[in-house]
Amino acid sequence: MTEDCRSNSFGTAAYGGPAWQQRVRPHAEEIGLHWAGMGIDSEWAPLRAVLLHRPGPELAASKDPEQAQMLAPLDLGKAQAEHQALSKAYREQGIEVIELAPKEPVTPNQMFMADLFFMTPQGAVLARPASEVRAGEERPVARRLADLGVPLLKTLTGSATFEGADALWLDSITVLLGRGHRTNQAAIDQISNLLQEIGVTSIAVDMPFGTMHLMGMLRLVAPDLAIAWPRRTPHAAVVALQDRGYHVAFLPDEAEASLNRGLNFVTLSPRRILMVGDNPLSETFYNGLDIECLSVAVPELTKAAGAIGCLTGVLRRDLSA
Repeated sequence: MTEDCRSNSFGTAAYGGPAWQQRVRPHAEEIGLHWAGMGIDSEWAPLRAVLLHRPGPELAASKDPEQAQMLAPLDLGKAQAEHQALSKAYREQGIEVIELAPKEPVTPNQMFMADLFFMTPQGAVLARPASEVRAGEERPVARRLADLGVPLLKTLTGSATFEGADALWLDSITVLLGRGHRTNQAAIDQISNLLQEIGVTSIAVDMPFGTMHLMGMLRLVAPDLAIAWPRRTPHAAVVALQDRGYHVAFLPDEAEASLNRGLNFVTLSPRRILMVGDNPLSETFYNGLDIECLSVAVPELTKAAGAIGCLTGVLRRDLSA
C-alpha cells in the first residue's frame, strides 16, 4: 500500500466503506460452515461421532486404587484390549470414532471422556472436574475439540465444578443437571445462563449422597422411554420426564446396576443401545421394552469405577428438525 493510500483510508472496505461485508449469520447458522457440524440436542437420536481416549501408561496409578479413585488395580493390556473392542463396536455401527491422542502425559481417569465435556447444538461446555486427582483433564479435551473445529462455548470459572455426565438432554429445549458430588451450584448457575442464551431451559435436581453422576442412574433410550435406578433417581427428574411424555422404566436388578454395569450404556439410536456385556437380567429387561441390545465386555475397565457410558464422549447426534 502506498503512502497516498494509507493517508486516504476513509471509505475503504477495511474502514466500513461500500465494499465492507457485514457478518450477519448468527452463530447457530455457522455450525457446519465456519465450525464443525457437531452437536447434540437429545440423548437418543442416531449417534454419529464419539471421542475416546485409549488408556495408556497412566493406568499404572491404579496400583493404589483409592488414590486413583478406582475400585481395583487394572491390567493395562486387558484394559487396552477392551477399549479397542469398544472402539471397534462403534465403528462397526458406522459411528465415527475420534481419538483424543493427547500430546502430554495424562492422569489415570482421562479415559472417562463423558465427564470432560457436554455438547450442545452450538458447541461444547468444557468440564471442570471436581476432584484434584482429575484436575486438568479438561485441557487435552479442549485442545482436541478446538482442533476438530468445535466451538468451546463455556469454560467454567471461579469455584464451579462440573462433569459432563451430570447433564442430560430431556428434549431439544431442556437440559437436566445433577447437583451433587461432582457438579456444584456455581457450575449450574454458569451453565444455566449459557443454555438460556441459546434458548434452552435447565432443570437442576439433587443427587443422592454417595452417588457419582446423573448418568449412573438415568438413561434415555427413545423420545418416550427412560431407564432409571429405583430409589436413587431424583424424584424431580422422574416428574420432569413424565411431564414430557416419557415412560420411566426402573431397573429390576440393582446388583447389576451397582457397579456401573446394567445402566452404563450408550444409546445408538431410538431403542437401540450399546451396553456392558454379561448383564443378562438387565438385557432381558431391555428386550422386554423392545430395546435392541449390542454389548461389549469390559470387566477390566469396570474396575476403574466406570464403563461404556463413562468412556464415551458424545460429539454428534442427528439434531431435531
